[in-house]
Amino acid sequence: MVEIEITRLSSKGQIVIPLEMRKGLKEGDKMIVVKKDDEIILKKSISEDAILSEKSLSRSWMNKKEDKAWKDL
Repeated sequence: MVEIEITRLSSKGQIVIPLEMRKGLKEGDKMIVVKKDDEIILKKSISEDAILSEKSLSRSWMNKKEDKAWKDL
């Protein structure tokens, strides 16, 4: 299921994650930020020791169904 909310970028480059989407996150959690063309994807880091490689990121990347949902917006 894809959830969509609107938020704004502050003058300091900060973004507020809407309350409902923050469930399961806590202060200090590490986040992974991925830029793909004109999309920015934010994911919770699996662990501090996770090795970020193209192969490991591809496993957690959006699947084709989610990718299609974004393109249809």
